Amino acid sequence: MTATPGLSTPQLASPGLLRSVFRRHAAGVAVITAPGESGPVGFTATSLASVSAEPPMLSFGVGTGASSWPALSRADHVGVHILGEHQRELAATFARSGADRFGAPTAWREGPEGVPVLDDVLAWLVCRVVARVPAGDHRIVLAEVVVGDPAGAGRPLLYHQGGFTALRD
Repeated sequence: MTATPGLSTPQLASPGLLRSVFRRHAAGVAVITAPGESGPVGFTATSLASVSAEPPMLSFGVGTGASSWPALSRADHVGVHILGEHQRELAATFARSGADRFGAPTAWREGPEGVPVLDDVLAWLVCRVVARVPAGDHRIVLAEVVVGDPAGAGRPLLYHQGGFTALRD
């Protein structure tokens, strides 16, 4: 390894290095939901990615230690919600361990395929799960879009430097 002038000393691969690097990567904020045996489940995700246009598919990562994982590991369909900058508290609720994610003030309804659909988001999709790919302590979920609505108003919520933020003009 050769040093590059003006850069700090490189670090060997570690979970801390990966987290530090990705804190500098601004990402859109989504909430993933699914029906569960004891009620709906969900979590905040910044790993959402478009995978294919034909057929329309996306992916997201979920930790196998997450409270939502047992339901997601069995769910045939999931909800994907793109949050707006007005939804920082909603994002924080779905990111917080032990939170009552679907209690007040969270507004939601049962959508297609029994998937919980959040109200007032920028866009939402209901997707059919087609694969769960092992990836370290996570699973990458591949899902095919079934139905959705892209017509919500507002600007996207972002996650950067360990917090929720908005776009600047």
